[in-house]
Amino acid sequence: MITTLAISGYRSLRDIVVPLDSLTLVTGANGSGKTSLYRSLRLLAETAQNRLIRTLAAEGGLQSTLWAGPERISRQMRAGVHPVQGTVRKDRVALKLGFSDDSFGYAIDLGLPSAEHPFPLDPAIKLEAMWTGDLFSKASLFAERRAGMVRLRTARTHEWREVMQGLSPFDSMVTHCADPENGAELLALRERMRDWRFYDALRTDPEAPARRPQIMSYTPVLSGDGGDLAAAIATIRAIGDRETLDEVIEHAFPGSSLETGTGDHAGILFSQTGLLRPLGAGELSDGTLRYLLLVAALLSPRPPELMVLNEPEASLHPSLMPALARLVVLASAKCQIVLVSHSQALIEAIRHEGAVSEIRLGKSFGETGAPDVDAPRWTWPKR
Repeated sequence: MITTLAISGYRSLRDIVVPLDSLTLVTGANGSGKTSLYRSLRLLAETAQNRLIRTLAAEGGLQSTLWAGPERISRQMRAGVHPVQGTVRKDRVALKLGFSDDSFGYAIDLGLPSAEHPFPLDPAIKLEAMWTGDLFSKASLFAERRAGMVRLRTARTHEWREVMQGLSPFDSMVTHCADPENGAELLALRERMRDWRFYDALRTDPEAPARRPQIMSYTPVLSGDGGDLAAAIATIRAIGDRETLDEVIEHAFPGSSLETGTGDHAGILFSQTGLLRPLGAGELSDGTLRYLLLVAALLSPRPPELMVLNEPEASLHPSLMPALARLVVLASAKCQIVLVSHSQALIEAIRHEGAVSEIRLGKSFGETGAPDVDAPRWTWPKR
């Protein structure tokens, strides 16, 4: 389980370190930085897919994604004695992302590309580091990438060995040096990060993929857009927790049941009290369909190490918040969940369900902070 998330230089996240628990609720007013924190986790996951550079370029490159305020905000600026203004830069331009658990940690440091590079929106990877334990130190470091050189420390002799020279500044050591023999630790890290799951684009509009007949095939993981909902529900019934599936449907819609059609191409069949026939996905309201999509995601027979939900309450009626809260808490017993929300009804419902770690974000002078959270210790590796 990830216990610490660290971000520096990304949008309003000038420098923030937050703890993560088995279920972490990220809250705050609009514009407080919730989406930026969510995107930071996605960027880390993109590293393991070798898509980090492309994703940042699509956001406008470092010039658009870097912290836009002064490098440092002095006490005089915060007190209003001095105006908030730029100062002479002392540190290198950098966007840093990192996380750790009790076993190991990982950090990546991105900077500006060289002047002659033909793709100016692509940031360059300047440094990567992987270490044992939750806190970085030179003694605990066992994998390091500086510029194009990657070296690993041997497990037996603890001596450093160089495993690659000339690694492109746009390729990560996590993807290009992960090897069962020479980079087993990097391979394990890559596979862990590739297992992270994100849901922020579950579609419920009239043309949503979930509303169409689907190919029925073994589907232990719901797709990002929910296009294989029927197959995912059928898989839960075949090899998953069908009792919990029935329970969460009953809790949200008393007297209702959820099944799937038969044949190679089928859809969901949602039966409700008082109706003479079950409804298909194309006939459901946006809120009902979204809840069913969240059920399929959270009751996956193959739960991930980490699942991140961004504003899952969209389209849901407030009466469904207690059912969604219970569903999330049940799922957090099998995988770590980070849930980003500004719905007070959902927040209160999750609190009512039991213990939850909460990160309330706020802004001061354009900078996102978590004033009510005790930040874990964190040290960034230096270039």
